[in-house]
Amino acid sequence: MTSSLLTDLYELTMLRAAREAGSAERACVFEVFTRSLPEGRRYGVLAGTDRVLRAIADFRFDEADLRYLRRTGVLDEDTLAFLADYRFTGDVHGYAEGELFFEGSPVLRIEGTFADAVMLETVVLSILNHDSGVASAGSRMITAARGRPCIEMGGRRVHEDAAIAAARAAYLVGFASTSNLAAGAHYRIPVAGTSAHAFTLLFDTEEEAFRAQIASQGAGTTVLVDTYDVEQAVRTAVGIAGPELGAVRLDSGDLGAQAREVRALLDSLGATSTRITATSDLDEHRLDELAGAPIDGYGIGTRLVTGGGHPAPGFVFKLVEREGADGAMHPVGKRSAEKQTLGAGKSAYRLLVGDRARAELVLPGEAEVAEFERELTAQLLASQAPAEWARTRLRPLQVPLLQGGHRVWDLSPVEALEHGRERHASSLAELCLRPEDGPDGPIAIPTLTDGAQAARALG
Repeated sequence: MTSSLLTDLYELTMLRAAREAGSAERACVFEVFTRSLPEGRRYGVLAGTDRVLRAIADFRFDEADLRYLRRTGVLDEDTLAFLADYRFTGDVHGYAEGELFFEGSPVLRIEGTFADAVMLETVVLSILNHDSGVASAGSRMITAARGRPCIEMGGRRVHEDAAIAAARAAYLVGFASTSNLAAGAHYRIPVAGTSAHAFTLLFDTEEEAFRAQIASQGAGTTVLVDTYDVEQAVRTAVGIAGPELGAVRLDSGDLGAQAREVRALLDSLGATSTRITATSDLDEHRLDELAGAPIDGYGIGTRLVTGGGHPAPGFVFKLVEREGADGAMHPVGKRSAEKQTLGAGKSAYRLLVGDRARAELVLPGEAEVAEFERELTAQLLASQAPAEWARTRLRPLQVPLLQGGHRVWDLSPVEALEHGRERHASSLAELCLRPEDGPDGPIAIPTLTDGAQAARALG
């Protein structure tokens, strides 16, 4: 199946009009960025890059696609002939998957002709907005969990294909496993799951249900203990499995209070190594509230896979530079109120002082970067800055992803996911955020778009 119809009609009507006007072959630069972060979000996490690159590779129009487009009556035969031979032949640069982003971060830059790039808008945005929404929420949850392993288990709350992408995005930001078998098979994410309330209700007694589960799955299984009476269920499960019982799961009620009672009961029964897992519509705020409870792990679903109340980061796909009649490249951008676009293709850097991120630097060209470095050096020398500022450096954020339409690194889906997981952990560590500060707060670092002004402010 091609990805070509994962687009909006206006992208094809723009293509036709541009071709008829003789402008479709003008060189262009498009950028993907978000204008703002949701209230309370300190940062966002870029996810879905590898899926975007695969979608671009598959973006072609087969005979069935062309027959459908011909029936719409919107495109002429010349445009249909162009689409029949279309392959993306431009360049793509962007943030590495797993990288953090902030307001104005140019997470993806697509360079090519207008005809090359304009049709990619919808498929690029649909993947990045969905996956980054899940990853941005999931990263906050991992921080709030304070090292306790989290299972992604939200597949029943979203479209079946979105469930796989959501499990991938969750694993990218540190989730330990998923309940989704398709995600496990495709991306080699560890899978987890034992039983639901329906299994207990199938049997005449809870004891029969526990005996059947433990006989089948072993004493190390996780037993769901809140179908009837929690205390009695724990006693029954330990009585059957002994102190080797793997875990008990709590799925309702006051999880914190119940966890303390269950922990004391397990210890009194000699099951000191039996873990307690909590589920029940958890998010980062509830995890933060449960920080002091004796809970060993979490299962998280709805609030994760739907983006934690912000299902899309608001990424947009904008033309920022294009070739003029003079053959030179010119910056372009919207000037309307509240939706202004900073023109020109930009370079992005994370300003680090020691090992700590201080700012996101987004500048149009290498000359601006050099000016920033000169100005910052002068300011630091003049202000007698603390010694740690001597370890100031700029970490480039954009890497080549496609050149001439071909991938720079030919990674498997599994390899790409593991690279993204490592990148996210490293980037998040640069913010030096503490779980005890709580999930919400001001944006972690500013986005600076003027090199000299940024250097003077920081100096």
